[in-house]
Amino acid sequence: MVVWSIGEVLWDVFPEEERFGGAALNFCANLQRLGEQARLLSAVGQDDRGRLALDRMRSLGLSTDGVRVVAELPTGTATITTAADGEPSFAIPRPAAFDRVSIGPADFELAQSQGVDWLYFGTLLQTEPQVEEAIVALARHLPNAARFYDMNLRTGHWNLPLVQRLSALCSVLKLNEAEAETLFALTRPGEAFSLETFCSSWASTYRIDRICVTLGPAGCLIYDGGALHRVPGYAVTVQDTVGSGDAFAAAFLHGTARGWPVVEAARFANALGSIVASRAGATPEWTVEEVIRRTGSLGS
Repeated sequence: MVVWSIGEVLWDVFPEEERFGGAALNFCANLQRLGEQARLLSAVGQDDRGRLALDRMRSLGLSTDGVRVVAELPTGTATITTAADGEPSFAIPRPAAFDRVSIGPADFELAQSQGVDWLYFGTLLQTEPQVEEAIVALARHLPNAARFYDMNLRTGHWNLPLVQRLSALCSVLKLNEAEAETLFALTRPGEAFSLETFCSSWASTYRIDRICVTLGPAGCLIYDGGALHRVPGYAVTVQDTVGSGDAFAAAFLHGTARGWPVVEAARFANALGSIVASRAGATPEWTVEEVIRRTGSLGS
């Protein structure tokens, strides 16, 4: 499976240290470790963080061919604080180098020659209109490629019309329960929220094949062609949750591409997400064998 991911490369700034990350980068790193071919389209600054980011990408086995180096903006950062319930919040200065990601005719030709199977994107970069336009154009040039939208709403870096347009572009949508509740309140004010109602209405409105709602330690809910599946999670001692949702996305897409039953793909995704949450950093070390042992599944 060949996946092109459009998104941010940045440094997660914790009180004690900086860690390499960015949702699209984390997704690609996990997908590559699962044996898939992932190409990241992004940009870094012509600075120390940018040079180190490219080195870290190579150490993760990722190509840097799709990552621009720009002189006019710094490499992106996200200052992370953690609430009492363990949920992180992100302060992301904009514009940053990742806002200058470039997708042009040469990329369209390369994508067609490589036979891209999936496009992956989030919300953050698409607040820059030229980035959204480029992703829409790339999708049009790849009519046979499925599209995975990993919502990842960050305060101050999204708006409802944008989320609605991106939802209409995707085949598979992933979001968390709080995001689902926020969107429900904005689009169906006064109605009692339920995940079942949200998924059925959102999928119908935007013609989405599958919706994955992550539920933290409780696992996830998958809406698949009108059927709902609640798949329990795995108990772990959490180090930090940054990157766990990106690992879930990579594992779920891995299982989907292999034609696994949706519950098996979700169980595999829950397992990898829990392993990442139990270790420090957004892209910690793990092995496929660990994930398989946790699920009791033979899928790989």
